[in-house]
Amino acid sequence: MTSTTLARREKFDIGRVFNNTFAVIGRNIALCIGLAAVFSGLPNLVSQLARPAAPAVGDPASLAVATANYTFGYFVGFAVFGILYVGLSLLLQSSLVRAAIEDLNGKRPSFGDCIRVAIRNLLPTLGIGLLVGLGVGVASIALVVPGIILWLGWSVSIPVLIQERLGVFGSMSRSRALTKGSRWALFGLFLILMIIALVIQSMSAVVIYLFHGIAAAVLAALVQTIVSMVISVATAVSYVELRQVKEGVSVDELAEIFS
Repeated sequence: MTSTTLARREKFDIGRVFNNTFAVIGRNIALCIGLAAVFSGLPNLVSQLARPAAPAVGDPASLAVATANYTFGYFVGFAVFGILYVGLSLLLQSSLVRAAIEDLNGKRPSFGDCIRVAIRNLLPTLGIGLLVGLGVGVASIALVVPGIILWLGWSVSIPVLIQERLGVFGSMSRSRALTKGSRWALFGLFLILMIIALVIQSMSAVVIYLFHGIAAAVLAALVQTIVSMVISVATAVSYVELRQVKEGVSVDELAEIFS
């Protein structure tokens, strides 16, 4: 594999991002699926299998106690899984950013190295995740559009953090600068990805409805693995595209921070 060095591009190209996203995944299919399975698919599968069973019908007193215990257990489990889900999602995105940049630089990314980079940046990525979630949430309370604009502006904060090591606030500010002028294109990219994800999830939901138990849980985990993998790699590739549009930076230069 040869190193990729590209001339400065005039604008963010959705088609090119799609092509590069699936090219990266295709060249590293085992690695990408493995990372997505560890950080997304397996946790999803565990949550599906560990979901508490609904209380059986019985006498009113026993049913009331069982329902209260079920409700308490459900909400505790939901809260714990929610926290783990956010952390694991950030680890997945960080590890796939590393994999994508290494691949585009003509190198062979490794499973251990991707996980090491992700774990090393876990705390600042959590900080970014919390701030982005809070900012977008508050903006969306008034109107949906400001929330979407903020989200798009901060959409490549984690790739910036992984590549440029600017810290939490520096990475969020840098992301806004990089996405300026390309946010409509980014919106189109993520909208297409979300529509594709919804179609896949809707189709799988029919199968899950027909097949209950372990088979349904495995299928749901597989779908979640694929969707998370594609969106995470697309975000990393978008960051590379934005830097080449804004600055004409080659992928070689992007990877120098890891040398």
